[in-house]
Amino acid sequence: MAHGHVNIDQERFKGCALCTEACVPGVLVMAADRFNARGYRPATLLDPDGRCTGCGLCALTCPDVCLTVYRTVSAPAPAGGRLVQRPVA
Repeated sequence: MAHGHVNIDQERFKGCALCTEACVPGVLVMAADRFNARGYRPATLLDPDGRCTGCGLCALTCPDVCLTVYRTVSAPAPAGGRLVQRPVA
């Protein structure tokens, strides 16, 4: 099973909310309690249950390239048993 994490460059964010619409598990939301330096509400990852799969749809829809998605895939590994984490988009 894949688990994801989204890094958000909140200062570049312009508040279009396209990423929140594209987020299938609904873990990206617009911040209700803060603004960035440009006066926009940035997106925030709220994922306490680990529902983000790292699909990358949020990053693909962002017109300002504010999101970097990482996916960790649990797969059988050789002797070391390491998980690999790479940028998706």
